[in-house]
Amino acid sequence: MLRYIARRLAQAAVIVVIVATITFVLIHLAPGDPFSAVMDNPNVSEKVRETLRAQYGLDRPVPEQFVKYVNSLAHGELGWSFSHDRTVREVLGRALPNTLLLMGVALVGSFSLGILIALIQVARRGSITDHALSGLTLFFFSMPDFWFAILALLAFTYWVPIFPVGGAVDPVMHEYMGFGARILDRLRHLALPAIALTLLASASVARYQRAALLDVLPADYIRTARLKGLTEREILRRHALRNALLPIISLIGLSFPALLTGAFFIEKIFAWPGMGYAVVNAIATRDYPLVVGGVIIGSIMVTVGSLLADLLYAWADPRLRSH
Repeated sequence: MLRYIARRLAQAAVIVVIVATITFVLIHLAPGDPFSAVMDNPNVSEKVRETLRAQYGLDRPVPEQFVKYVNSLAHGELGWSFSHDRTVREVLGRALPNTLLLMGVALVGSFSLGILIALIQVARRGSITDHALSGLTLFFFSMPDFWFAILALLAFTYWVPIFPVGGAVDPVMHEYMGFGARILDRLRHLALPAIALTLLASASVARYQRAALLDVLPADYIRTARLKGLTEREILRRHALRNALLPIISLIGLSFPALLTGAFFIEKIFAWPGMGYAVVNAIATRDYPLVVGGVIIGSIMVTVGSLLADLLYAWADPRLRSH
Protein backbone atom coordinates (compact mmCIF):
# COMPACT_ATOMS: atom_id res chain seq x y z
CA MET A 1 0.00 0.00 0.00
CA LEU A 2 2.84 2.43 0.83
CA ARG A 3 4.46 1.76 -2.54
CA TYR A 4 1.12 2.37 -4.23
CA ILE A 5 0.68 5.70 -2.42
CA ALA A 6 4.24 6.77 -3.27
CA ARG A 7 3.70 5.98 -6.95
CA ARG A 8 0.41 7.90 -7.05
CA LEU A 9 1.99 10.89 -5.29
CA ALA A 10 4.83 10.94 -7.83
CA GLN A 11 2.31 10.87 -10.68
CA ALA A 12 0.35 13.68 -9.03
CA ALA A 13 3.50 15.81 -8.69
CA VAL A 14 4.28 15.38 -12.39
CA ILE A 15 0.72 16.37 -13.34
CA VAL A 16 0.87 19.51 -11.20
CA VAL A 17 4.20 20.52 -12.77
CA ILE A 18 2.90 20.02 -16.31
CA VAL A 19 -0.34 21.92 -15.64
CA ALA A 20 1.53 24.81 -14.01
CA THR A 21 4.02 25.02 -16.89
CA ILE A 22 1.33 25.04 -19.58
CA THR A 23 -0.70 27.66 -17.72
CA PHE A 24 2.34 29.90 -17.19
CA VAL A 25 3.29 29.79 -20.87
CA LEU A 26 -0.25 30.30 -22.21
CA ILE A 27 -1.12 33.26 -20.01
CA HIS A 28 2.19 34.98 -20.79
CA LEU A 29 1.66 34.47 -24.52
CA ALA A 30 -1.83 36.00 -24.35
CA PRO A 31 -2.12 39.66 -25.45
CA GLY A 32 -1.76 42.32 -22.77
CA ASP A 33 -0.21 42.34 -19.33
CA PRO A 34 -1.19 43.38 -15.77
CA PHE A 35 -0.53 47.02 -16.62
CA SER A 36 -2.40 47.17 -19.93
CA ALA A 37 -4.79 49.86 -18.67
CA VAL A 38 -1.87 52.01 -17.54
CA MET A 39 0.09 51.35 -20.71
CA ASP A 40 -2.82 52.42 -22.92
CA ASN A 41 -3.17 55.72 -21.11
CA PRO A 42 -1.61 58.40 -23.34
CA ASN A 43 -0.79 60.51 -20.26
CA VAL A 44 1.64 57.86 -18.98
CA SER A 45 5.15 58.47 -20.26
CA GLU A 46 7.24 55.79 -21.90
CA LYS A 47 9.70 55.97 -19.03
CA VAL A 48 6.98 55.05 -16.50
CA ARG A 49 5.89 52.14 -18.67
CA GLU A 50 9.40 50.77 -18.93
CA THR A 51 9.89 51.20 -15.16
CA LEU A 52 6.73 49.25 -14.33
CA ARG A 53 7.65 46.41 -16.67
CA ALA A 54 11.20 46.24 -15.35
CA GLN A 55 10.09 46.41 -11.70
CA TYR A 56 8.09 43.20 -12.03
CA GLY A 57 10.36 41.52 -14.58
CA LEU A 58 7.78 41.66 -17.38
CA ASP A 59 10.39 43.04 -19.77
CA ARG A 60 12.38 39.80 -19.61
CA PRO A 61 11.90 36.83 -21.99
CA VAL A 62 9.26 34.28 -20.97
CA PRO A 63 11.80 31.47 -20.33
CA GLU A 64 13.71 33.75 -17.95
CA GLN A 65 10.50 34.71 -16.17
CA PHE A 66 9.60 31.02 -15.88
CA VAL A 67 12.95 30.13 -14.32
CA LYS A 68 12.53 32.97 -11.84
CA TYR A 69 9.01 31.79 -10.99
CA VAL A 70 10.15 28.19 -10.49
CA ASN A 71 12.87 29.47 -8.15
CA SER A 72 10.22 31.32 -6.15
CA LEU A 73 8.09 28.18 -5.98
CA ALA A 74 11.07 26.22 -4.69
CA HIS A 75 11.22 28.70 -1.79
CA GLY A 76 7.49 28.37 -1.10
CA GLU A 77 6.47 31.65 -2.73
CA LEU A 78 3.68 31.91 -5.31
CA GLY A 79 4.53 35.45 -6.32
CA TRP A 80 2.95 38.86 -5.94
CA SER A 81 -0.64 39.57 -6.95
CA PHE A 82 -0.80 42.76 -9.01
CA SER A 83 -4.57 43.15 -8.70
CA HIS A 84 -4.69 42.65 -4.90
CA ASP A 85 -1.34 44.28 -4.09
CA ARG A 86 -0.38 41.44 -1.76
CA THR A 87 1.21 38.01 -2.01
CA VAL A 88 -0.63 35.30 -3.91
CA ARG A 89 -0.33 33.08 -0.85
CA GLU A 90 -2.31 35.60 1.20
CA VAL A 91 -5.00 35.99 -1.47
CA LEU A 92 -5.48 32.25 -1.96
CA GLY A 93 -5.13 31.61 1.78
CA ARG A 94 -8.24 33.72 2.36
CA ALA A 95 -10.15 32.37 -0.64
CA LEU A 96 -9.38 28.65 -0.40
CA PRO A 97 -11.40 27.96 2.81
CA ASN A 98 -14.50 29.42 1.14
CA THR A 99 -14.01 27.20 -1.91
CA LEU A 100 -13.45 24.12 0.26
CA LEU A 101 -16.59 24.94 2.24
CA LEU A 102 -18.69 25.28 -0.91
CA MET A 103 -17.21 22.15 -2.50
CA GLY A 104 -17.53 20.15 0.72
CA VAL A 105 -21.21 20.97 1.14
CA ALA A 106 -21.85 20.27 -2.55
CA LEU A 107 -19.93 16.98 -2.43
CA VAL A 108 -21.86 15.63 0.57
CA GLY A 109 -25.16 17.00 -0.70
CA SER A 110 -24.77 15.76 -4.29
CA PHE A 111 -23.83 12.20 -3.33
CA SER A 112 -26.55 11.98 -0.68
CA LEU A 113 -29.21 13.35 -3.01
CA GLY A 114 -27.96 11.39 -6.02
CA ILE A 115 -27.93 8.05 -4.20
CA LEU A 116 -31.39 8.74 -2.74
CA ILE A 117 -32.81 9.53 -6.19
CA ALA A 118 -31.21 6.37 -7.63
CA LEU A 119 -32.74 4.23 -4.87
CA ILE A 120 -36.20 5.69 -5.53
CA GLN A 121 -35.83 5.09 -9.27
CA VAL A 122 -34.68 1.48 -8.91
CA ALA A 123 -37.36 0.73 -6.30
CA ARG A 124 -39.98 1.99 -8.77
CA ARG A 125 -38.19 1.12 -12.01
CA GLY A 126 -40.34 1.42 -15.10
CA SER A 127 -42.92 3.59 -13.35
CA ILE A 128 -43.87 7.20 -14.02
CA THR A 129 -41.73 8.25 -11.04
CA ASP A 130 -38.69 6.53 -12.55
CA HIS A 131 -39.19 8.20 -15.93
CA ALA A 132 -39.86 11.60 -14.37
CA LEU A 133 -36.73 11.45 -12.23
CA SER A 134 -34.67 10.26 -15.22
CA GLY A 135 -35.86 13.26 -17.20
CA LEU A 136 -35.14 15.59 -14.27
CA THR A 137 -31.61 14.27 -13.76
CA LEU A 138 -30.95 14.48 -17.51
CA PHE A 139 -32.11 18.10 -17.43
CA PHE A 140 -29.69 19.06 -14.66
CA PHE A 141 -26.92 16.92 -16.15
CA SER A 142 -27.22 18.79 -19.45
CA MET A 143 -27.57 22.24 -17.91
CA PRO A 144 -24.43 24.45 -18.17
CA ASP A 145 -23.18 25.52 -14.74
CA PHE A 146 -23.10 29.24 -15.43
CA TRP A 147 -26.55 29.29 -17.06
CA PHE A 148 -28.24 27.46 -14.20
CA ALA A 149 -26.48 29.69 -11.67
CA ILE A 150 -27.73 32.81 -13.46
CA LEU A 151 -31.29 31.44 -13.50
CA ALA A 152 -31.10 30.54 -9.81
CA LEU A 153 -29.74 33.98 -8.96
CA LEU A 154 -32.49 35.69 -10.93
CA ALA A 155 -35.26 33.48 -9.52
CA PHE A 156 -34.38 33.50 -5.82
CA THR A 157 -32.86 36.93 -5.34
CA TYR A 158 -35.04 39.03 -7.67
CA TRP A 159 -38.33 37.31 -8.54
CA VAL A 160 -38.66 35.58 -5.16
CA PRO A 161 -36.13 37.35 -2.92
CA ILE A 162 -35.36 34.55 -0.47
CA PHE A 163 -31.56 34.59 -0.51
CA PRO A 164 -28.95 37.37 -0.54
CA VAL A 165 -27.65 38.52 -3.92
CA GLY A 166 -24.05 37.47 -3.34
CA GLY A 167 -21.00 37.43 -1.14
CA ALA A 168 -20.19 35.25 1.86
CA VAL A 169 -21.63 37.55 4.54
CA ASP A 170 -23.54 40.80 4.85
CA PRO A 171 -20.86 43.43 4.10
CA VAL A 172 -22.37 45.99 6.51
CA MET A 173 -24.12 44.25 9.39
CA HIS A 174 -22.11 41.03 9.79
CA GLU A 175 -19.52 42.55 12.15
CA TYR A 176 -22.25 43.85 14.45
CA MET A 177 -24.13 40.55 14.75
CA GLY A 178 -23.97 38.07 17.58
CA PHE A 179 -22.35 34.66 17.19
CA GLY A 180 -25.57 32.85 16.24
CA ALA A 181 -26.65 35.59 13.87
CA ARG A 182 -23.25 35.49 12.14
CA ILE A 183 -23.56 31.76 11.54
CA LEU A 184 -27.08 32.21 10.20
CA ASP A 185 -25.91 35.06 7.97
CA ARG A 186 -23.14 32.93 6.49
CA LEU A 187 -25.49 30.00 5.94
CA ARG A 188 -27.99 32.24 4.12
CA HIS A 189 -25.24 33.40 1.76
CA LEU A 190 -23.92 29.86 1.31
CA ALA A 191 -27.31 28.26 0.66
CA LEU A 192 -28.02 29.34 -2.93
CA PRO A 193 -24.59 28.65 -4.49
CA ALA A 194 -24.37 25.35 -2.58
CA ILE A 195 -27.86 24.29 -3.71
CA ALA A 196 -27.07 25.20 -7.33
CA LEU A 197 -23.80 23.24 -7.31
CA THR A 198 -25.42 20.30 -5.49
CA LEU A 199 -28.30 19.97 -7.96
CA LEU A 200 -25.93 20.05 -10.92
CA ALA A 201 -23.54 17.48 -9.44
CA SER A 202 -26.22 15.15 -8.04
CA ALA A 203 -27.63 14.49 -11.52
CA SER A 204 -24.56 12.56 -12.68
CA VAL A 205 -24.34 10.72 -9.33
CA ALA A 206 -27.98 9.63 -9.60
CA ARG A 207 -27.62 8.36 -13.15
CA TYR A 208 -24.37 6.56 -12.36
CA GLN A 209 -25.75 4.99 -9.15
CA ARG A 210 -28.96 3.88 -10.86
CA ALA A 211 -26.96 2.02 -13.50
CA ALA A 212 -24.76 0.44 -10.81
CA LEU A 213 -27.82 -0.75 -8.84
CA LEU A 214 -29.43 -2.23 -11.93
CA ASP A 215 -26.20 -4.13 -12.65
CA VAL A 216 -26.21 -5.92 -9.27
CA LEU A 217 -29.93 -6.73 -9.10
CA PRO A 218 -29.64 -9.90 -11.27
CA ALA A 219 -26.91 -11.31 -8.97
CA ASP A 220 -27.42 -14.62 -7.16
CA TYR A 221 -27.31 -13.11 -3.67
CA ILE A 222 -30.15 -10.74 -4.61
CA ARG A 223 -32.30 -13.68 -5.73
CA THR A 224 -31.41 -15.48 -2.50
CA ALA A 225 -32.50 -12.43 -0.49
CA ARG A 226 -35.84 -12.43 -2.31
CA LEU A 227 -36.32 -16.11 -1.58
CA LYS A 228 -35.78 -15.37 2.12
CA GLY A 229 -38.80 -13.08 1.99
CA LEU A 230 -37.05 -9.73 2.28
CA THR A 231 -38.91 -6.75 0.91
CA GLU A 232 -37.60 -4.87 -2.12
CA ARG A 233 -36.69 -1.90 0.07
CA GLU A 234 -34.64 -4.10 2.41
CA ILE A 235 -32.91 -5.78 -0.53
CA LEU A 236 -31.93 -2.45 -2.04
CA ARG A 237 -30.78 -0.92 1.22
CA ARG A 238 -29.00 -3.88 2.85
CA HIS A 239 -27.65 -5.82 -0.12
CA ALA A 240 -27.77 -4.06 -3.50
CA LEU A 241 -26.67 -0.62 -2.34
CA ARG A 242 -23.67 -1.92 -0.39
CA ASN A 243 -22.29 -3.73 -3.44
CA ALA A 244 -23.26 -1.00 -5.89
CA LEU A 245 -21.39 1.64 -3.89
CA LEU A 246 -18.01 0.30 -5.00
CA PRO A 247 -18.22 1.80 -8.52
CA ILE A 248 -19.49 5.09 -7.06
CA ILE A 249 -16.16 5.52 -5.27
CA SER A 250 -14.54 6.14 -8.65
CA LEU A 251 -17.01 8.94 -9.19
CA ILE A 252 -15.71 10.74 -6.11
CA GLY A 253 -12.34 11.27 -7.80
CA LEU A 254 -14.04 12.35 -11.02
CA SER A 255 -16.30 14.74 -9.10
CA PHE A 256 -13.41 16.83 -7.79
CA PRO A 257 -12.50 18.44 -11.14
CA ALA A 258 -16.18 18.81 -12.04
CA LEU A 259 -17.01 20.42 -8.69
CA LEU A 260 -13.94 22.66 -8.84
CA THR A 261 -14.78 23.83 -12.37
CA GLY A 262 -18.43 24.35 -11.44
CA ALA A 263 -17.40 26.20 -8.30
CA PHE A 264 -15.35 28.62 -10.41
CA PHE A 265 -18.40 29.66 -12.45
CA ILE A 266 -20.78 29.66 -9.51
CA GLU A 267 -18.40 31.65 -7.30
CA LYS A 268 -18.12 34.29 -9.99
CA ILE A 269 -21.87 34.58 -10.55
CA PHE A 270 -22.77 34.59 -6.85
CA ALA A 271 -19.72 36.73 -5.92
CA TRP A 272 -18.71 33.99 -3.48
CA PRO A 273 -15.20 35.01 -2.34
CA GLY A 274 -13.50 31.73 -3.11
CA MET A 275 -10.54 30.71 -5.20
CA GLY A 276 -12.56 30.51 -8.40
CA TYR A 277 -13.82 34.07 -7.96
CA ALA A 278 -10.26 35.31 -7.40
CA VAL A 279 -8.82 33.42 -10.38
CA VAL A 280 -11.55 34.47 -12.82
CA ASN A 281 -11.03 38.12 -11.87
CA ALA A 282 -7.26 37.60 -12.15
CA ILE A 283 -7.64 36.34 -15.72
CA ALA A 284 -9.51 39.51 -16.65
CA THR A 285 -6.77 41.71 -15.16
CA ARG A 286 -3.86 39.56 -16.47
CA ASP A 287 -2.68 38.91 -12.93
CA TYR A 288 -0.19 36.23 -13.97
CA PRO A 289 1.02 35.04 -10.55
CA LEU A 290 -2.50 34.74 -9.14
CA VAL A 291 -3.78 32.78 -12.14
CA VAL A 292 -0.87 30.35 -12.09
CA GLY A 293 -1.04 30.04 -8.29
CA GLY A 294 -4.76 29.30 -8.47
CA VAL A 295 -4.23 26.67 -11.16
CA ILE A 296 -1.49 25.03 -9.08
CA ILE A 297 -3.69 24.86 -5.99
CA GLY A 298 -6.63 23.64 -8.09
CA SER A 299 -4.57 20.89 -9.74
CA ILE A 300 -3.30 19.82 -6.31
CA MET A 301 -6.89 19.60 -5.05
CA VAL A 302 -7.92 17.51 -8.07
CA THR A 303 -4.97 15.12 -7.79
CA VAL A 304 -5.48 14.75 -4.03
CA GLY A 305 -9.16 13.99 -4.62
CA SER A 306 -8.25 11.40 -7.24
CA LEU A 307 -5.68 9.87 -4.87
CA LEU A 308 -8.24 9.66 -2.06
CA ALA A 309 -10.70 7.95 -4.40
CA ASP A 310 -8.03 5.44 -5.44
CA LEU A 311 -7.17 4.73 -1.82
CA LEU A 312 -10.82 4.23 -0.93
CA TYR A 313 -11.23 1.92 -3.89
CA ALA A 314 -8.13 -0.08 -2.90
CA TRP A 315 -9.42 -0.28 0.68
CA ALA A 316 -12.80 -1.50 -0.49
CA ASP A 317 -11.34 -3.96 -3.01
CA PRO A 318 -8.21 -5.72 -1.63
CA ARG A 319 -7.42 -7.15 -5.07
CA LEU A 320 -6.19 -3.71 -6.19
CA ARG A 321 -3.59 -3.36 -3.45
CA SER A 322 -1.14 -5.61 -5.21
CA HIS A 323 -1.23 -3.64 -8.48
